[in-house]
Amino acid sequence: MNSLSPTSNFIKELNEIKIQNSDILQRALCSIKICSNLLSFYKKKILVKKFQTIQEEIEFFKKTKQIPLIQLIYFSEIRSFEIQFPKADKSEQLKFIKKKISQLNQFFLFNLDFGRYVDSGATHFDKEYYTREYLGKCHITTSNFYFQDPDFCTPRDMLLGKYKAYDSLVTYLDKKKYIIKNNLNETHAIIKAKIHWPFNNTNCVELLYALYVKGLGRENNMTIIKVSEHLQQVFDITPKDIYKTYQDIKNRKNSRTLFLDELSTGIISEMNKSEE
Repeated sequence: MNSLSPTSNFIKELNEIKIQNSDILQRALCSIKICSNLLSFYKKKILVKKFQTIQEEIEFFKKTKQIPLIQLIYFSEIRSFEIQFPKADKSEQLKFIKKKISQLNQFFLFNLDFGRYVDSGATHFDKEYYTREYLGKCHITTSNFYFQDPDFCTPRDMLLGKYKAYDSLVTYLDKKKYIIKNNLNETHAIIKAKIHWPFNNTNCVELLYALYVKGLGRENNMTIIKVSEHLQQVFDITPKDIYKTYQDIKNRKNSRTLFLDELSTGIISEMNKSEE
């Protein structure tokens, strides 16, 4: 199913849209369009070319499909939020943001067990969560998507997309709140715009510690917190519970460096393709 992964072109298009559209609503609209197109492309492909193994199917629904799905959910939520966002009255704007963050926190609390499963890197329920065989056997009680296409959905692939998209959405809302509280105008916000972090908090902490122990902190006489602060100047994410998350990473049952492994596998795969 490697032919099903035009990931590089998709990410390139997303970045071009970001550069070309300073207006968040226009950016969201264009991003939603290319996300939907890629998902449609994937669906047509898997209907024609069947998965050869269960692991191949898991890989697709757990990783490949998630790339456009997470962005689709993220930008759909942003578009909905910005359309309804109060145009005036600072207190009303902050109240609106607070309400939205509260709703997201309720989602994370309601799906606490699933979140721990995802963040820990566990795989023992992957067959039940990310294969279509179990779609009718696992009741979907944690999603607003009441109908899911049996040919293109699994019991938890949509929930996984929401979990990761909402994690990025919290960061977006925190930044929005900061801009309003500090009376920053749109021009200043654009100048200070950071690179979108499309991954979760655990992945960020894993990368953070990798950079730190490699020598980034020692060579510059910085603590892990200082290294984190510098990373935040580049990416739009504020790592949460750094020390606790690091302990969770150490306690993983399988690979401790799950995110770094994926980065390594991704670039090696890209190198191999370029040599074919």
